[in-house]
Amino acid sequence: MTNEVRASHILVKTEEEAKKLYDEIKAGKDFAEAAGEVSLCPSGQAGGDLGFFGKGMMVKPFEDAAFSLEKGELSQPVQTQFGWHLILVTDKN
Repeated sequence: MTNEVRASHILVKTEEEAKKLYDEIKAGKDFAEAAGEVSLCPSGQAGGDLGFFGKGMMVKPFEDAAFSLEKGELSQPVQTQFGWHLILVTDKN
């Protein structure tokens, strides 16, 4: 059972922005580079890296998406009260 995931994310304002970014990353754009360019979260300057986190540490829609992904998998856009996220799981414990 996975107790913690390490994830990076990109936060944008609209679903349209998130979908466009998703397509660009799937087509080969570097996730960390994209995070540094457009993410509204301060973590963007670190390539979107949020480090390891356990259940109950993130808002529910974000947590549910992050824990459902495999290592190296990119999420579809996920909406929270903060905006729209793309989540990339980089490790699991």
